[in-house]
Amino acid sequence: MTTKHLHFKLYKPYGIISQMASNDLRQARKKRFLKELYNFPDGIMPIGRLDEKSEGLLLMTTDGKLSDTINRSGIEKEYYALVDGDITEEAITQLQNGLKIGLHGEKYKTQPCRAKKIATPKLPERKKKIRDARHGPTSWVSIILTEGKFHQVRKMTSAVGFPTLRLVRVRIGEISLGNIEPGEVREIKM
Repeated sequence: MTTKHLHFKLYKPYGIISQMASNDLRQARKKRFLKELYNFPDGIMPIGRLDEKSEGLLLMTTDGKLSDTINRSGIEKEYYALVDGDITEEAITQLQNGLKIGLHGEKYKTQPCRAKKIATPKLPERKKKIRDARHGPTSWVSIILTEGKFHQVRKMTSAVGFPTLRLVRVRIGEISLGNIEPGEVREIKM
């Protein structure tokens, strides 16, 4: 007998934690979780994570093997990062070549990636205000990784002198965010 698994893509909004709920009662009262976005089926799990302050594409599945495959197979994940300052070609090159970031109290050398400065993307407005141009210039960069370490993109842009102000994952493999809005969930075939 073959189990029919369900798969979803969603636009995880800023301020939501990438888990269904919390067993910690204090956290459960103060934080927002994925369960408030949709009536997901039992056994659903996020494929990978986005931290509370990041937003964008999150895949959900009832298939644990698929989740493990995507997390461990080197599938590309593309992020758009709004950074503090006008990012330089030198900083882009450093991102592309890989650099050392802190990870669990150790130094970790990131794998080479694809990175480039981009025009301001068409994204939904974020409800929580981001500082504006009166505080200095900002710029957008696309970063495509095949790994996903804890806060990796934020640590990478900070390491080259351009801290991330807003981070949006726009693609995982062939699946893109498309035109869905923050909090919107769509069932997909995989």
